[in-house]
Amino acid sequence: MQVQLLKSKLHRMVITEANLNYVGSITIDEDLMDAANIIANEKVQVVNVNNGSRLETYVIKGGRGTGVCCLNGPAARQGAEGDIVIVISYALMDFEEAKSFNPTIVFPKAGNKL
Repeated sequence: MQVQLLKSKLHRMVITEANLNYVGSITIDEDLMDAANIIANEKVQVVNVNNGSRLETYVIKGGRGTGVCCLNGPAARQGAEGDIVIVISYALMDFEEAKSFNPTIVFPKAGNKL
């Protein structure tokens, strides 16, 4: 049997931009992606702490060290610059393996820095 569980999380990032006129996704600083073990095009859930919205999208690499967290396309309607979000990725794994798996959780500092 396989189960889906938390793989990694960027906890309480600040939205730096919302770009409605872009193909949908979320752009994240590549340094933060690496720290959270999230790869380009990976499906993520974005939870907005300010307004309670939840959405699923995929990740686009942002510039290293920029602190970028940009909601793109329709996702831009779910948050505004300055909102706090949690970006969550999940993984499917064997039930027994899942019992001992430890997710990667990153708590970005001011400016979405490590």
